[in-house]
Amino acid sequence: MDNLNSALGTWNDKLAEIWTLLTQDPATFKGGGIWQVMLDINGALKAIGYGLLVLFFAVGVVKTCSSFTDLKRPEAAFKMFIRFALAKAAVGYGLDLMLAVFKIIQGMVSTIITQSGLSGSSGTTLPQEIIDKINNVGFWDSIPLWAVTLLGGLFITVLAFIMILTVYSRMFKLYMYTAIAPIPMSTFAGETTSNVGKNFLRSYAGVCLEGAIIALACIIFSVMAASPPAVDPNVSAVTAVWSYVGELIFNLLVLVGAVRMSDRIVKELLGL
Repeated sequence: MDNLNSALGTWNDKLAEIWTLLTQDPATFKGGGIWQVMLDINGALKAIGYGLLVLFFAVGVVKTCSSFTDLKRPEAAFKMFIRFALAKAAVGYGLDLMLAVFKIIQGMVSTIITQSGLSGSSGTTLPQEIIDKINNVGFWDSIPLWAVTLLGGLFITVLAFIMILTVYSRMFKLYMYTAIAPIPMSTFAGETTSNVGKNFLRSYAGVCLEGAIIALACIIFSVMAASPPAVDPNVSAVTAVWSYVGELIFNLLVLVGAVRMSDRIVKELLGL
């Protein structure tokens, strides 16, 4: 019983940590030290971004204008000027745009969690029938039972860490997108290179949207966990525990698979 309780305790702790990470601002994560470093890198890369801005703009002018006379037309020159100004604003204020996108999607995540009525406070616990069967087991019967609970507990613990690593990787991707933003933003200066900047923003929005998919997966699992697997009172303790652990691990695998698939689901939704 200690093996199972320890594994379920680890699982519940990691699930509660996921709820916290989904609603946490990267600026406050781990005291905000990582965010400050990313802001410093972003600021340093702006100078490179402005240099690339001019390069991409020149390349775009050469490729879109067949001759110098095309630039003499007021509408063509005005179009080029507007593109350059917008691209410069994207490099200079791209971080503000990204933060606005993040806040909008975080509002969606908060709404999903609030409307579900779940906050991660309820965890998975052993049913009383399993506890009673384990307490009534003799010494010799406890040996195979110990092996079953040890393997099951180990598997549950591994699944918990795989799931939390996926959520942490999303947070790291947000930091990486924030740091490198000025470089892909500079591609908006050229008409032929602007797709790079568009794909960057779409990919960033997809990383933010992964939080909503993960929240939905956790909500579905929490509702499933509210109805624990049925325990047959007529079977032996080893059989009952094995059946319970097997069904529990299946449910956990479904959740871990859904969390791991969140990036793929987002890519299909956004056509990435």
